[in-house]
Amino acid sequence: MADKKVWFITGAGRGLGVDIVKAALAVGDAVVATGRNVERVGAALGSHDELLVVQLDVTNPADAEAATRAAVDRFGRIDVLVNNAANFHAGFFEEVSPAEFRAQLESTFFGPVNVTRAVLPVLRAQRAGLVVTISSTAGLTGGEFYSGYAAAKFGVEGWMESLRPEVAPFGIHTMLVEPGFFRTELLSPESTKYAESTIDDYAERTKQTIAGWQSMDGQQGGDPAKLAAALIQVAGQDEPPLRFAAGADAIATFEQKAQQLLDQANAYRPLSTNLAFDA
Repeated sequence: MADKKVWFITGAGRGLGVDIVKAALAVGDAVVATGRNVERVGAALGSHDELLVVQLDVTNPADAEAATRAAVDRFGRIDVLVNNAANFHAGFFEEVSPAEFRAQLESTFFGPVNVTRAVLPVLRAQRAGLVVTISSTAGLTGGEFYSGYAAAKFGVEGWMESLRPEVAPFGIHTMLVEPGFFRTELLSPESTKYAESTIDDYAERTKQTIAGWQSMDGQQGGDPAKLAAALIQVAGQDEPPLRFAAGADAIATFEQKAQQLLDQANAYRPLSTNLAFDA
């Protein structure tokens, strides 16, 4: 195992997770592929000498601990954790129930937190490792109809950025991946849940937004296999970046956000810089 990395990948039963597993195996690395349904994960990936399929519901800390133990028992170490598992609760904020909003945070924010908390002691003992979290351009800029998802991804961004200097002394890196629109299963009926339309003021916009997103499913321009290959390449660097913009549309979002922040900083500069106590 000295010349191989061991990858621990969540949400490996479908979508981008499948492509990341295949890309890692293709370069000769070992993979612990996890998902809530191990039969589905196994069916999606087939068999491979360097593949271990483990049950893991990321919202369950006990599952995360057990999966981590299984990974170390099989391969002796974990080199790269990829927090990939996520789902999508969409709808206008007033129509998203408190339970739905919390469920979004549980899976998409606290899920990666649970798994990372289980894996970090292994990486720290090794004095080496990389924690990759698949975020989104929705973690950089919010928008209507996905406030819960954006809240989870914004949370992931701040958490990963803050974790980076905490674990750096132990040889551990963190990396955020912000994909634009890729042809994964995120907009599929299985991954996306729409809030029930209950407020007349939002009814027409809800109908139009859902129709637009449904029409995009399977038509996104990004190739997830290429994203997976790029992730393998970037993760192999001695100093992985804090953020990796995935896709031309992601680059555009980065640039737009950076300009917006500059514009906002300058808009009230005289007022903002005159708030200290008088001498």
